[in-house]
Amino acid sequence: MRLWVILGPTAVGKSEVAVEVAGLVDGEVVVADSMQVYKGLDIGTAKLGERQKVAGNGRYIPHHLVDVTTPDRPFSVAEYQRLARRAITDILARGRTPILAGGSALYLRAMIDPDYTFPPLAADPALRHRLRRRAEEQGSAALHRELASVDPESAARLHPNDLRRVIRALEIYHLTGRPASRWRPAAGHSLPYAPSLIGLILPRSLLYERIDRRTKEMLGRGWVEEVKGLLEAGYSPALPALQGLGYRHIVAYLRGECTHEEMVRLIQRDTRRFAKRQLTWFRRDRRIRWFDVSRYPNARILAAEIVAEIGRTTGAGVEYITEMSAKPPLEGKPGE
Repeated sequence: MRLWVILGPTAVGKSEVAVEVAGLVDGEVVVADSMQVYKGLDIGTAKLGERQKVAGNGRYIPHHLVDVTTPDRPFSVAEYQRLARRAITDILARGRTPILAGGSALYLRAMIDPDYTFPPLAADPALRHRLRRRAEEQGSAALHRELASVDPESAARLHPNDLRRVIRALEIYHLTGRPASRWRPAAGHSLPYAPSLIGLILPRSLLYERIDRRTKEMLGRGWVEEVKGLLEAGYSPALPALQGLGYRHIVAYLRGECTHEEMVRLIQRDTRRFAKRQLTWFRRDRRIRWFDVSRYPNARILAAEIVAEIGRTTGAGVEYITEMSAKPPLEGKPGE
């Protein structure tokens, strides 16, 4: 049983390519995005609309693990893993192909690495309180530096502002004496599916241009109004959901802590930095087959090449290649 995995940095075009691949292999998409799980966070997380879930060959592609919780409810990687595995099992049982697509490295790792499990320990409220007090007094960067000294792998994938997960990683270390990134399952643990990893990439200058352009497009579609509505609904700006990339910058703007121009600049800058961290993380995995999005005129043709490549190396999806190759080339820029 094969799991197709489409990953890459933010704004590279994963969602659209995943839809087109799913259309070719009779698939359904399981989203691996730590922000798209939250209801109400739509524009800033680049959720697809219903029309965008229709592949070029007319197939409607169901999406799973989107809008599964509210911004004020804690949501862990362990919970994501449980729900995503259930979705994948259901997709396979119906004879369809699961396609895991996203850029959240921790969520992806929880699904594709058989050695990724979670320590069997309950939360320690007293320890968490002490760590949170330290963050309030010394700043979240202080906790992140401590994490880097005891668990550099976890620190590399967590932003210093992701205080909840930084505290959890430190909690695991202090309670077990082992870094969170070093937990292993019992002997003989294996995945119930074989993942094929497909990485999407763009030349850095093109990726950064796309990030800057997409930021302005999101703001033009009402991103600020979306955040304002969440705050007016009573959601605290301190919630992890509203500390996500872009959302915390807009909260600062709404509080009068920066100008609109400065807000835009900071979102673009921090998104570029995030993309760089994602690439650093993904490039460590030699299982990934990389595809340069700029070499293909549109997502449909790129999807056909991906299906052909996986078919050549694994025998998966070959029956759909002929159908796609018979279609005339489509015009358009990559990702459009």
